[in-house]
Amino acid sequence: MSYVTGRFFTIFSLNQASYARKWISLGILIGVVAGLGSILFYWSIGQATKIMLGMGAGYYPPVPIGEGALIVSSISRPWLIPVITCLGGLISGLIVFRFAPEAEGHGTDAAIDAFHNKSGFIRRRIPIVKLFASAVTIGSGGSAGREGPTAQIAAGAGSAIADFFKLSSRDRRIAMATGIGAGIGAIFKAPLGGAILSMEILYKGDFETEALMPSFISSVIGYSIFASWNGWTPIFGVGTVPPFHRVEELPSYAILGLVCGLVGIAYGRSFYTIRDFFRGLDIPNWTKPAIGGLLVGLIGMFFPQILGMGYGWLQLAINGDFSTLPITLMLVMIFAKILATGLSIGSGGSGGVFAPGLFIGGMVGGVMWSILHHFPIAPEMPAAFVVVGMMALFGGIAKAPVAVILMVSEMTMDYTLLVPSMLACTISYVVTGNSYIYESQVANRAESPAHRSEHSIPLLKMLKVGDAMVSPAISITPKTTIDEVVEILKKNLIDAAPVVDDDKLVGIVANLDIARLDPSKYPEVKAEDIMSKDLIIAYPDETLNEAMGKMMKNGISHLPVVMRGRDDHMVGIISINDVMRLHNIEADQNAGSS
Repeated sequence: MSYVTGRFFTIFSLNQASYARKWISLGILIGVVAGLGSILFYWSIGQATKIMLGMGAGYYPPVPIGEGALIVSSISRPWLIPVITCLGGLISGLIVFRFAPEAEGHGTDAAIDAFHNKSGFIRRRIPIVKLFASAVTIGSGGSAGREGPTAQIAAGAGSAIADFFKLSSRDRRIAMATGIGAGIGAIFKAPLGGAILSMEILYKGDFETEALMPSFISSVIGYSIFASWNGWTPIFGVGTVPPFHRVEELPSYAILGLVCGLVGIAYGRSFYTIRDFFRGLDIPNWTKPAIGGLLVGLIGMFFPQILGMGYGWLQLAINGDFSTLPITLMLVMIFAKILATGLSIGSGGSGGVFAPGLFIGGMVGGVMWSILHHFPIAPEMPAAFVVVGMMALFGGIAKAPVAVILMVSEMTMDYTLLVPSMLACTISYVVTGNSYIYESQVANRAESPAHRSEHSIPLLKMLKVGDAMVSPAISITPKTTIDEVVEILKKNLIDAAPVVDDDKLVGIVANLDIARLDPSKYPEVKAEDIMSKDLIIAYPDETLNEAMGKMMKNGISHLPVVMRGRDDHMVGIISINDVMRLHNIEADQNAGSS
């Protein structure tokens, strides 16, 4: 057994395997795990919906063509809807805040944050907690989608696989991003869009190109496994959208892109306003999703269209079924879905913002078509406007127009709308500006801790650690509790703190060390229990390039700075942010003098 294990590790060793061999193998493995995880999550949502909304309230939300029969049913016991959504929020809150508080919210943002700030590390329990909590939230009628949970579940799998094979922090990040693409590509039956999303979603205006090859492989594998079980029909069927063939329609799509951008801003800002309101409530965190669920249920009694993911209602909009989904109702749904999504997820519930974003965008498209279709600039049928509205609204506010265009095209199996969707998405992207739905995105690779060391190396070779370090450094003692450490790090906006005992440097505690710990243990665990004792240090006379090299090689963001000859005598601390701050100052001065 030890020989087999040793041989397996050798095959995947960074020192012995080529890039292609390593990532083809890892891409297949991540794809298999993501595909199976997507099946389990999809099945769990179905069972939760059947038990809670179906057996409880006598209501079965309509599903799109690719996931069953499009049947619109009435609610047998509408008065039970608020009870069920409240109960779902309560169960989700208890699961999340008892076992993994990081699993609250929409998932994708947590995965993005892990990529940039936690070396791609996600605690092992997160995928399991996220799966069950999100299934309960969605199954009870919470206004949420399955993309965020799937992203966090599959990203967690990629992170775990990277740790199993003892990969570097850089490769762990790639594996985590690969998991995002595989999971989303599988559960949305959109392998190409999922793969591109894994590279695009991390930034507001850039791509993680290193994840390209493994994401393509893992997304194809994940999709094939999921579709073999769920069926190969796209979510919204085939042939539901008429082709684009009139150039005079482009102005109407430009108007649609403008409106989608404005509504997208309202979606993003209202979500975080509601999130911040709930975070400010002085009540136990696990009760907050129950309050959000209760309010969503009260809305859902009168407007059941806002319950769950809403893909069935989007299918009706694409089909142009205005008898079941009147234009006036579509207009109400835009604002009701924005509110319901903020209450469901912003309160601490678990679910994604992708599906609600598509729902809102589709409703905007339907309403705009009803306004413009009397003019020759609009298409004859509403389907095109509904589909492009889906792309434009979420592609703009998520800062991922390319991926969203491809994903929605795959979900409808129609690529004839690429031209108008490119126009609408570009306008929406520009209109949304600095507004966002994923707050952990950074502007580009240069702004990410994962890539900062790759830029401006010549200047870093000229600058010294002593010029950039922070002195005196904020420090803690070995007996400081983790609860106190968390507050110190948060209050001072730092990612690590050195541990000093009797004026001697004995260790360092970083956010990554804390991330591996169960939050319920914070009050009883001391800094000395989790601190890193094998310190990587810097000296004041070293160059910033040398310091950055140590950080990147060891996957850390801070270095204690000590006197030469006295490695236990700390004179300061330096972080990646300190390096970049001095670098930017010097670069600006050099630019001004040139």
